[in-house]
Amino acid sequence: MQVKFREFIPSILNVSRQCLSAGEEDVAIIAFEIFDELIESPAPLLGDSVKSIVQFSLEVSSNQNLESNTRHQAIQIISWLAKYKANSLKKQKLVTSILQVMCPLLAESSNEDEDDDLAPDRAAAEVIDTMAMNLSKHVFPLVFEFASVSSQNANPKFREASVTALGIVSEGCAELMKDKLEPVLQIVLGALRDPEQMVRGAASFALGQFAEHLQPEIISHYASVLPCILAALEDVSDEVKEKSYYALAAFCEDMGMEILPFLDPLMGKLLAALQNSSRNLQETCMSAIGSVAAAAEQAFIPYAERVLEMMKVFMVLTNDEDLRARARATELVGIVAMSVGRARIEQILPAFVEAAISGFGLEFSELREYTHGFFSNVAEIMADGFVKYLPHVVPLAFSSCNLDDGSAVDIDESDDENINGFGEVSSDDEAHDEPRVRNISIRTGVLDEKAAATQALGLFAQHTKSSFAPYLEESLKILERHSGYFHEDVRLQAIIALKHILTAAHAIFQCQNDGSVKAKEVLDMVMNIYIKTMTEDDDREVVANACMSIADIIKDYGYMALEPYMSRLVDATLTLLREESACQQLENGSDIDDEDDTEHDEILMDAVSDLLPAFAKSMGYHFAPIFAKLFEPLMKFAKASRPPQDRTMVVACLAEVAQDMGAPIASYIDRLMPLVLKELASPSATNRRNAAFCAGELAKNGGETTLKYYNDILRGLYPLFGESEPDDAVRDNAAGAVARMIMVHPQSIPLNQVLPVFLRVLPLKEDHEESMAVYNCVSMLVLSSNPLILSHVPELVNIFAQVLVSPAETPEVKAQVGGAFSHLLSVYGQEMQPLLSNLPPAHANALAAFVPNS
Repeated sequence: MQVKFREFIPSILNVSRQCLSAGEEDVAIIAFEIFDELIESPAPLLGDSVKSIVQFSLEVSSNQNLESNTRHQAIQIISWLAKYKANSLKKQKLVTSILQVMCPLLAESSNEDEDDDLAPDRAAAEVIDTMAMNLSKHVFPLVFEFASVSSQNANPKFREASVTALGIVSEGCAELMKDKLEPVLQIVLGALRDPEQMVRGAASFALGQFAEHLQPEIISHYASVLPCILAALEDVSDEVKEKSYYALAAFCEDMGMEILPFLDPLMGKLLAALQNSSRNLQETCMSAIGSVAAAAEQAFIPYAERVLEMMKVFMVLTNDEDLRARARATELVGIVAMSVGRARIEQILPAFVEAAISGFGLEFSELREYTHGFFSNVAEIMADGFVKYLPHVVPLAFSSCNLDDGSAVDIDESDDENINGFGEVSSDDEAHDEPRVRNISIRTGVLDEKAAATQALGLFAQHTKSSFAPYLEESLKILERHSGYFHEDVRLQAIIALKHILTAAHAIFQCQNDGSVKAKEVLDMVMNIYIKTMTEDDDREVVANACMSIADIIKDYGYMALEPYMSRLVDATLTLLREESACQQLENGSDIDDEDDTEHDEILMDAVSDLLPAFAKSMGYHFAPIFAKLFEPLMKFAKASRPPQDRTMVVACLAEVAQDMGAPIASYIDRLMPLVLKELASPSATNRRNAAFCAGELAKNGGETTLKYYNDILRGLYPLFGESEPDDAVRDNAAGAVARMIMVHPQSIPLNQVLPVFLRVLPLKEDHEESMAVYNCVSMLVLSSNPLILSHVPELVNIFAQVLVSPAETPEVKAQVGGAFSHLLSVYGQEMQPLLSNLPPAHANALAAFVPNS
């Protein structure tokens, strides 16, 4: 049957071509409807005819004499192929020919009066976006080439298309783009200064996209990007201004202290724009101010009062067209409050809380959503001070959570026959999701509101603890229901909130007679939901959060509390490591290669791999028989064919397991050492850092088995101590590894060669979790009066002083170092004086504090 069907395709194409040349476009369109059905069919009906269908669709797409609708149908076919048959496009080498037609279509502007949704440039953008998401490796080089060439074109429409294309692919091709940020930014920042407004507008759109999708790498270019955005805020065109404010808001979102030099000019522009702009631009400005406040933290204090005063004006608006601005203003007050802290905000908060509560009666879903976010922020700042607001705000969260789902799927029926099956469709199942985007705004409004309210309940519980008692039961019912909700955004918030509710339940029941029984019931419910989620939920982010929450619960409550769930937990972990859970199955009908899909797995597998150290920490050497089951499935991620992120996840996981499981790790040393040694030379700093940490933990806990590897480990670590190692944290971990090796087998280390190299990198610069191991080792050598260490006394005195004045080091570490210093004094007495008098006074005083009173 399938093969029969394929035989018809050439004749369908022939008839369509004839109809088109005869001007009968409506007949030709039927061909596209047939192809549409074939593409969406799970059966492989297309075979090799994909090539001829693509060629025909491209001819039609690029023929400017045809009706928009006909061309749109043709472009749509390519869009569906990119979505459902990405592999076929790759195998039949069609990616290049598609992009050679689609990229120039971006430069074809539509007539203004035409239905925008049919405009060829809009449709082409969608194709390029879909291809970037599914075939990033093949798409980026071609788009980058198109952008480089077109950015020099005399025709401004091509210059516009060049930056638009880069903006479109920045999500799908993020990893590849991060490696080419310099030249990409050169094109976009150049376009931001173009004489043509449309080119500048497209450039500011692209920058906004970069700011959203190329974090955190884009931030390191702030010195070149921010001044350009600031200049674009002055643009004569309102459209460019508006897009530049959007870019600014997105760009500042992940900035930290780097923003400080720009604070004044930024806030000057933002506050001025807030006073005299369209509502639309005011909303974007508020969003930008929120990003700036979050980045600047306490440095935002000088601007806080003025911003809050301005927000009062927005928070009392009641006209329909002003409610989005009111929503943004409500959100912004919460963000500013977070930045400046409780002490400065507590007095003035009640008026804002009151305004926020009154907004609830205005029947505007987005305002309610942002208001829940505002209450969540206030709960976090106020902690116990939030208790007085609970009776007013919790019922509002309940009412949003209990909104009737009927309204959530109020979709225009004429557009879709598939309406009845909607309840089961998660948004991942996009087969029927795309065509009717215009009709689901109501649905998303209600969903976002539910998600925000669900999140708020968790945060209220987390920050008010036992005072949350009156609302515990109802909250648990809602969260249980929402953990199985049809949309993943709501499930995600429920999964995160359940852990906070558990924390509150613990606090509530501690002081009751039958408390332990009740607390056990809550733990039981939460764990059952989490374990079920691990294997049955089809959304990776939801599953990842369930894993992280379980790891936290193990840390908080210990092995005994979790013992009843252990065997099911281990089974669920195994399922995830074997990549057999519901969220790891490829979406039906899509045929994307695994290799292009590492990004989500990374988040998921990081979370899964957090479970193993959590088990090990709570069980110690009793974890050994369980680890034996999990070991092989975990090692599959360490194969050379896997991306570097997978390998470093395995190495980090093994290091922590070794640390807490202890001696039983010895039987795995021969399997693990080759991997660790290889990763020490990885081009990625994270991989080198984890490998150094792992080498140290294996040496420390692997017993005699590791001795035969000592020379290899030292050889692998040596380059990490040198000038060629750019990363301080890598160097700190290398020092930690050497320290652990010296502690367990000092006689197997050539101290005369190792000590000078080891001491030269002290004190530690970045990873102070290594401090205890490193300074313990140095102290042991000093206290045992090892002659090799004593030849380094001047260096040691200097290192000890720096450790003692460092705010980053703990009292335990300082006591350790202080002890070693007073031992040196007792051995060398007067000879130490010249060394001490050469130190800065603060350093000398810090050391003096440890001198026993004579």
